[in-house]
Amino acid sequence: MPKRSSAQAHMVVGYGVLTFRLHDCRSLKTKRGIIRSIISQIRNHFNASVAEVGANDIHQRAQIGFSLVGADHQLINAKMDKVINFADDLGLAEIIETEMEILHL
Repeated sequence: MPKRSSAQAHMVVGYGVLTFRLHDCRSLKTKRGIIRSIISQIRNHFNASVAEVGANDIHQRAQIGFSLVGADHQLINAKMDKVINFADDLGLAEIIETEMEILHL
């Protein structure tokens, strides 16, 4: 990896996966409505990239991936925590697992 000069930009990328349990969800149509709502609210509130990334055909489980980009590690870390808290506070589904990572590029 080439060394960075002090004039070169520093980029921090934070990404995470949230795994949800959807109680009383009996159809994929209902699940997709709930997930669409969670995704759009996270996108609008945080200007983050968000998508459903797993458990697509399971009625009561969903995985949503998100990413944030910036120049400050602490700021990205704090925003990632806020995304998780925001998704939980929506009350649309129970978060049962979270994964996060921050890369410096």
